[in-house]
Amino acid sequence: MNVLIVGCGDLGLRVARMLLAEPGNSVWAVRRHPPTDVAIPGLRWIAADLARPQTLGTLPAGITHVVYLAAPDSRTEAEYRAVYRAGIEHVLDALPPNGCQRVIFISSTAVYGDHGDAWVDEDTPLDPPAFNGRILQETETWLAGRAALSGGHLVATCLRLSGIYGPGRTFLLERLRAGRAAAPAGAGHWANRVHADDAARAICHVLTLPSPAPVYLVTDDTPLPIRTLYEDLARLVGGPVPPVGPAPAGMGNKRLSNARLRATGFRFEWSDSREGHAALLGVDQAGG
Repeated sequence: MNVLIVGCGDLGLRVARMLLAEPGNSVWAVRRHPPTDVAIPGLRWIAADLARPQTLGTLPAGITHVVYLAAPDSRTEAEYRAVYRAGIEHVLDALPPNGCQRVIFISSTAVYGDHGDAWVDEDTPLDPPAFNGRILQETETWLAGRAALSGGHLVATCLRLSGIYGPGRTFLLERLRAGRAAAPAGAGHWANRVHADDAARAICHVLTLPSPAPVYLVTDDTPLPIRTLYEDLARLVGGPVPPVGPAPAGMGNKRLSNARLRATGFRFEWSDSREGHAALLGVDQAGG
Protein backbone atom coordinates (compact mmCIF):
# COMPACT_ATOMS: atom_id res chain seq x y z
CA MET A 1 0.00 0.00 0.00
CA ASN A 2 1.01 3.60 -0.61
CA VAL A 3 -0.69 5.28 2.34
CA LEU A 4 -1.28 8.98 2.95
CA ILE A 5 -1.99 9.83 6.60
CA VAL A 6 -3.65 13.22 6.78
CA GLY A 7 -3.31 14.99 10.12
CA CYS A 8 -0.55 12.84 11.57
CA GLY A 9 -0.53 13.50 15.32
CA ASP A 10 -0.12 10.93 18.09
CA LEU A 11 -2.64 8.45 16.68
CA GLY A 12 -1.39 8.92 13.14
CA LEU A 13 2.18 8.24 14.22
CA ARG A 14 1.07 4.98 15.83
CA VAL A 15 -0.63 4.00 12.57
CA ALA A 16 2.47 4.97 10.58
CA ARG A 17 4.76 2.80 12.73
CA MET A 18 2.45 -0.19 12.39
CA LEU A 19 2.12 0.19 8.64
CA LEU A 20 5.85 0.61 8.12
CA ALA A 21 6.54 -2.50 10.19
CA GLU A 22 4.93 -4.50 7.37
CA PRO A 23 7.15 -5.06 4.30
CA GLY A 24 6.09 -3.32 1.10
CA ASN A 25 4.13 -0.41 2.58
CA SER A 26 5.07 3.20 1.88
CA VAL A 27 3.72 5.98 4.10
CA TRP A 28 3.49 9.74 3.69
CA ALA A 29 2.15 12.06 6.40
CA VAL A 30 0.55 15.49 5.97
CA ARG A 31 0.79 18.20 8.59
CA ARG A 32 0.74 21.95 8.35
CA HIS A 33 4.04 22.04 10.26
CA PRO A 34 5.80 18.64 10.15
CA PRO A 35 7.68 17.92 13.38
CA THR A 36 11.46 17.99 13.44
CA ASP A 37 11.80 15.72 16.48
CA VAL A 38 10.00 12.62 15.16
CA ALA A 39 12.22 9.97 13.60
CA ILE A 40 10.31 7.07 12.06
CA PRO A 41 12.36 5.27 9.40
CA GLY A 42 10.55 5.34 6.08
CA LEU A 43 7.96 7.99 7.02
CA ARG A 44 7.95 10.90 4.56
CA TRP A 45 6.48 14.23 5.61
CA ILE A 46 4.50 16.68 3.49
CA ALA A 47 3.85 20.25 4.65
CA ALA A 48 0.35 21.34 3.62
CA ASP A 49 -2.63 23.27 4.96
CA LEU A 50 -5.98 21.54 4.49
CA ALA A 51 -7.75 24.90 4.41
CA ARG A 52 -5.56 26.04 1.49
CA PRO A 53 -6.00 23.47 -1.30
CA GLN A 54 -3.22 25.06 -3.35
CA THR A 55 -0.71 23.71 -0.79
CA LEU A 56 -1.76 20.13 -1.55
CA GLY A 57 -0.16 20.14 -4.99
CA THR A 58 2.88 18.24 -3.67
CA LEU A 59 0.95 15.06 -2.83
CA PRO A 60 2.61 12.02 -4.46
CA ALA A 61 0.88 10.59 -7.50
CA GLY A 62 0.88 6.94 -6.41
CA ILE A 63 -1.26 7.13 -3.27
CA THR A 64 -3.56 4.09 -3.03
CA HIS A 65 -4.95 4.51 0.52
CA VAL A 66 -5.84 7.57 2.60
CA VAL A 67 -6.28 7.64 6.37
CA TYR A 68 -7.94 10.94 7.26
CA LEU A 69 -7.03 11.76 10.87
CA ALA A 70 -7.10 15.55 10.80
CA ALA A 71 -8.28 17.40 13.90
CA PRO A 72 -9.23 21.06 14.39
CA ASP A 73 -7.00 23.44 16.33
CA SER A 74 -9.97 25.04 18.06
CA ARG A 75 -13.49 23.98 18.98
CA THR A 76 -15.41 26.27 16.67
CA GLU A 77 -17.94 25.39 14.02
CA ALA A 78 -15.94 27.14 11.30
CA GLU A 79 -12.76 25.27 12.21
CA TYR A 80 -14.54 21.91 12.30
CA ARG A 81 -16.11 22.52 8.91
CA ALA A 82 -12.80 23.62 7.38
CA VAL A 83 -10.86 20.63 8.71
CA TYR A 84 -13.43 17.88 8.23
CA ARG A 85 -15.97 18.60 5.53
CA ALA A 86 -13.84 20.88 3.34
CA GLY A 87 -10.47 19.35 4.19
CA ILE A 88 -11.22 15.80 3.08
CA GLU A 89 -12.68 17.08 -0.19
CA HIS A 90 -9.56 19.13 -0.83
CA VAL A 91 -7.33 16.10 -0.26
CA LEU A 92 -9.31 13.77 -2.53
CA ASP A 93 -9.51 16.43 -5.24
CA ALA A 94 -5.72 16.84 -5.08
CA LEU A 95 -5.10 13.15 -5.82
CA PRO A 96 -5.09 11.83 -9.40
CA PRO A 97 -8.52 10.59 -10.56
CA ASN A 98 -9.06 6.86 -9.97
CA GLY A 99 -5.71 6.55 -8.19
CA CYS A 100 -6.85 6.24 -4.59
CA GLN A 101 -8.60 2.94 -3.89
CA ARG A 102 -9.62 3.32 -0.26
CA VAL A 103 -10.29 6.09 2.25
CA ILE A 104 -10.70 5.69 5.98
CA PHE A 105 -12.27 8.70 7.68
CA ILE A 106 -11.74 8.87 11.43
CA SER A 107 -15.03 10.07 12.84
CA SER A 108 -16.37 10.05 16.38
CA THR A 109 -19.21 8.67 18.45
CA ALA A 110 -20.25 12.31 18.84
CA VAL A 111 -22.55 11.63 15.86
CA TYR A 112 -24.92 9.79 18.23
CA GLY A 113 -27.38 11.35 20.61
CA ASP A 114 -28.52 10.38 24.10
CA HIS A 115 -29.59 6.75 24.47
CA GLY A 116 -29.43 6.21 28.25
CA ASP A 117 -28.93 2.54 29.03
CA ALA A 118 -29.59 1.40 25.46
CA TRP A 119 -26.91 -0.24 23.35
CA VAL A 120 -25.76 1.70 20.30
CA ASP A 121 -24.28 0.22 17.12
CA GLU A 122 -23.57 1.27 13.54
CA ASP A 123 -27.26 1.03 12.60
CA THR A 124 -28.50 3.27 15.41
CA PRO A 125 -30.01 6.48 13.96
CA LEU A 126 -27.71 9.47 14.27
CA ASP A 127 -28.79 12.46 16.32
CA PRO A 128 -25.72 14.54 17.22
CA PRO A 129 -26.40 16.96 20.07
CA ALA A 130 -23.72 19.51 19.10
CA PHE A 131 -22.16 21.09 16.01
CA ASN A 132 -19.07 18.86 16.11
CA GLY A 133 -21.17 15.71 15.71
CA ARG A 134 -23.34 17.34 13.05
CA ILE A 135 -20.32 18.28 10.93
CA LEU A 136 -18.84 14.79 11.32
CA GLN A 137 -22.17 13.30 10.21
CA GLU A 138 -22.25 15.66 7.23
CA THR A 139 -18.71 14.62 6.30
CA GLU A 140 -19.55 10.92 6.56
CA THR A 141 -22.55 11.44 4.26
CA TRP A 142 -20.49 13.41 1.74
CA LEU A 143 -17.77 10.74 1.67
CA ALA A 144 -20.30 7.95 1.12
CA GLY A 145 -21.68 9.93 -1.82
CA ARG A 146 -18.20 10.45 -3.25
CA ALA A 147 -17.53 6.71 -3.07
CA ALA A 148 -20.88 5.92 -4.71
CA LEU A 149 -20.08 8.27 -7.60
CA SER A 150 -16.78 6.47 -8.19
CA GLY A 151 -18.61 3.41 -9.50
CA GLY A 152 -16.92 1.12 -7.02
CA HIS A 153 -13.38 2.34 -7.63
CA LEU A 154 -13.17 4.13 -4.28
CA VAL A 155 -14.06 2.27 -1.06
CA ALA A 156 -14.84 4.58 1.87
CA THR A 157 -15.10 3.53 5.51
CA CYS A 158 -15.87 5.68 8.55
CA LEU A 159 -14.48 4.65 11.92
CA ARG A 160 -16.36 6.17 14.83
CA LEU A 161 -13.93 6.22 17.74
CA SER A 162 -14.96 6.50 21.36
CA GLY A 163 -12.86 8.35 23.96
CA ILE A 164 -9.16 7.66 23.40
CA TYR A 165 -6.76 7.19 26.30
CA GLY A 166 -3.13 6.12 26.43
CA PRO A 167 0.40 7.50 26.84
CA GLY A 168 0.27 11.29 26.88
CA ARG A 169 -3.50 11.26 27.40
CA THR A 170 -3.61 11.22 31.20
CA PHE A 171 -5.60 14.40 31.84
CA LEU A 172 -8.44 12.46 33.51
CA LEU A 173 -6.04 10.61 35.81
CA GLU A 174 -4.43 13.88 36.86
CA ARG A 175 -7.83 15.42 37.65
CA LEU A 176 -8.86 12.35 39.65
CA ARG A 177 -5.60 12.40 41.60
CA ALA A 178 -6.21 16.03 42.48
CA GLY A 179 -9.88 15.46 43.38
CA ARG A 180 -11.09 17.72 40.57
CA ALA A 181 -13.22 15.24 38.59
CA ALA A 182 -16.88 14.72 39.47
CA ALA A 183 -19.07 11.84 38.31
CA PRO A 184 -22.86 11.47 38.15
CA ALA A 185 -24.65 9.09 40.47
CA GLY A 186 -27.21 6.54 39.33
CA ALA A 187 -27.72 4.54 36.16
CA GLY A 188 -27.75 5.71 32.57
CA HIS A 189 -24.42 7.55 32.46
CA TRP A 190 -21.87 5.56 30.47
CA ALA A 191 -18.19 5.90 29.61
CA ASN A 192 -16.89 4.30 26.41
CA ARG A 193 -13.14 4.17 25.87
CA VAL A 194 -10.47 2.78 23.54
CA HIS A 195 -6.71 2.58 24.08
CA ALA A 196 -4.70 4.57 21.52
CA ASP A 197 -2.78 1.45 20.46
CA ASP A 198 -6.02 -0.47 19.90
CA ALA A 199 -7.42 2.45 17.90
CA ALA A 200 -4.33 2.43 15.68
CA ARG A 201 -4.47 -1.35 15.30
CA ALA A 202 -8.14 -1.12 14.31
CA ILE A 203 -7.34 1.46 11.62
CA CYS A 204 -4.62 -0.78 10.15
CA HIS A 205 -6.91 -3.82 10.38
CA VAL A 206 -9.80 -2.17 8.54
CA LEU A 207 -7.39 -0.73 5.98
CA THR A 208 -6.58 -4.26 4.82
CA LEU A 209 -10.04 -5.87 4.98
CA PRO A 210 -11.04 -7.16 1.53
CA SER A 211 -14.65 -5.97 1.81
CA PRO A 212 -15.04 -3.51 4.69
CA ALA A 213 -18.40 -2.22 5.88
CA PRO A 214 -19.11 1.49 5.41
CA VAL A 215 -18.99 2.14 9.18
CA TYR A 216 -17.38 0.58 12.25
CA LEU A 217 -17.54 1.56 15.89
CA VAL A 218 -14.09 1.44 17.50
CA THR A 219 -14.49 1.08 21.25
CA ASP A 220 -13.35 -1.49 23.78
CA ASP A 221 -15.38 -4.43 25.07
CA THR A 222 -16.40 -2.86 28.38
CA PRO A 223 -18.55 0.27 28.51
CA LEU A 224 -18.73 1.32 32.14
CA PRO A 225 -20.92 3.58 34.25
CA ILE A 226 -18.98 6.83 34.52
CA ARG A 227 -19.02 6.63 38.32
CA THR A 228 -17.65 3.09 38.30
CA LEU A 229 -14.81 4.07 35.97
CA TYR A 230 -13.94 7.25 37.86
CA GLU A 231 -14.00 5.57 41.26
CA ASP A 232 -11.81 2.70 40.08
CA LEU A 233 -9.33 5.04 38.40
CA ALA A 234 -9.25 7.29 41.47
CA ARG A 235 -8.20 4.28 43.54
CA LEU A 236 -5.45 3.51 41.02
CA VAL A 237 -3.94 7.01 41.35
CA GLY A 238 -4.54 7.36 45.08
CA GLY A 239 -7.08 10.13 44.69
CA PRO A 240 -10.25 10.78 46.71
CA VAL A 241 -13.64 9.34 45.82
CA PRO A 242 -14.98 11.62 43.07
CA PRO A 243 -17.79 13.90 44.23
CA VAL A 244 -21.21 13.68 42.64
CA GLY A 245 -21.58 16.02 39.71
CA PRO A 246 -22.99 16.28 36.18
CA ALA A 247 -21.88 14.01 33.36
CA PRO A 248 -19.39 15.49 30.88
CA ALA A 249 -21.23 17.91 28.59
CA GLY A 250 -22.02 17.17 24.95
CA MET A 251 -21.43 13.42 25.10
CA GLY A 252 -24.90 11.94 25.20
CA ASN A 253 -25.40 8.80 27.27
CA LYS A 254 -24.89 5.57 25.37
CA ARG A 255 -23.39 2.08 25.60
CA LEU A 256 -21.37 1.39 22.47
CA SER A 257 -21.15 -2.04 20.84
CA ASN A 258 -18.05 -3.14 18.92
CA ALA A 259 -19.68 -6.36 17.65
CA ARG A 260 -19.33 -5.46 13.96
CA LEU A 261 -15.59 -4.80 14.28
CA ARG A 262 -15.03 -7.94 16.33
CA ALA A 263 -16.89 -9.97 13.71
CA THR A 264 -14.07 -9.13 11.27
CA GLY A 265 -11.61 -10.97 13.51
CA PHE A 266 -10.25 -7.93 15.34
CA ARG A 267 -9.42 -8.36 19.03
CA PHE A 268 -8.61 -5.64 21.53
CA GLU A 269 -5.38 -5.81 23.49
CA TRP A 270 -7.04 -3.72 26.19
CA SER A 271 -10.65 -4.86 26.44
CA ASP A 272 -11.32 -2.94 29.67
CA SER A 273 -10.07 0.63 30.09
CA ARG A 274 -9.37 0.04 33.78
CA GLU A 275 -6.75 -2.56 32.85
CA GLY A 276 -5.36 -0.25 30.19
CA HIS A 277 -5.02 2.64 32.64
CA ALA A 278 -3.41 0.35 35.22
CA ALA A 279 -0.82 -0.69 32.62
CA LEU A 280 -0.11 2.99 31.87
CA LEU A 281 0.59 3.56 35.53
CA GLY A 282 2.58 0.35 35.96
CA VAL A 283 0.08 -0.87 38.56
CA ASP A 284 -0.90 -4.48 39.14
CA GLN A 285 -4.67 -4.26 39.69
CA ALA A 286 -4.72 -7.48 41.66
CA GLY A 287 -1.86 -6.62 43.97
CA GLY A 288 -1.83 -2.84 43.91
